[in-house]
Amino acid sequence: MKRNPYQELVPILDRMQAAGELEYIQNAPLAPYSSFRIGGPADFAVWPHTRSALLDVLSALRELEIRRDLFGNGSNVLFADEGYRGVVIFTTKMNRILYRDGILWADAGVSFTGLAVRALQEGLTGLEFAYGIPGSVGGAIYMNAGAYDGEISQVCVETTVYDPNHALLGGIGEVTGAAQGFGYRTSVFQSAPEAVILGGKFRLKSGNPAEIKAKMDDLMARRREKQPLEYPSAGSTFKRAPGYFTAKLIHEAGLKGAMVGGAQVSEKHAGFVINKDGATARDVLTLIEQIKEQVVRQFGVEIECEVRIIPAE
Repeated sequence: MKRNPYQELVPILDRMQAAGELEYIQNAPLAPYSSFRIGGPADFAVWPHTRSALLDVLSALRELEIRRDLFGNGSNVLFADEGYRGVVIFTTKMNRILYRDGILWADAGVSFTGLAVRALQEGLTGLEFAYGIPGSVGGAIYMNAGAYDGEISQVCVETTVYDPNHALLGGIGEVTGAAQGFGYRTSVFQSAPEAVILGGKFRLKSGNPAEIKAKMDDLMARRREKQPLEYPSAGSTFKRAPGYFTAKLIHEAGLKGAMVGGAQVSEKHAGFVINKDGATARDVLTLIEQIKEQVVRQFGVEIECEVRIIPAE
């Protein structure tokens, strides 16, 4: 008889949930946990409460040879309509922030906006750009998130990583400074798919709280004015094409407002593909491909999607 690893996994999850170490849902619809509001059911969705609980779950999944993926707020991903065969781990219950001597240390699941608010509370400047970015600290480090001339690489001095395959280091340890490999919407962690970001250390400068808050409020107002925040999306859909403003190319290609099913190129900002009306993942992917094809055909410029596409299997 073929082994069913889930029969061994359930008692482990039940025990950990009873101990208050995590929460889990079997056959969990993923749409509610994605900013796109798209995605079919995962075999399991798990929310560890602590780093040790996360490591215990990862160890069990590795031993049982069960597929898994980690996410924070699900803000830069597109889950498949068919869902996910395996275990999806969300880190949003791991939300400690520690402060000492101008350094903020944050768990991977901390809201990036929440980290900016904590910096304000401590009178620290350098994270104003993060205010309003919907992702988590782990996801922000993974993709070197940024906006309005600020990005993670400017403030993140160290990332704590669990690396079972020793692609970056052995076991649990810190990746510091330039070794984090930050570039435009990338980091060294994207080249080590088994490595798991556990948290980050951010070095900031003392600032005037009133000035910090004013800048944060200004950036939020600009986001509300220019971005389609009233609709589900994964944020900016495409990376900046070298030498071009990608949203401008899409707009000039006549694609603003273009739709496939319930997915639409935002009429407010052409760089966003939004879930206008019950879009499926297939709708979004088809529209993305049409955008890429039209931009190449009309301008000879290849643009790259920056949303993580998560296949069902």
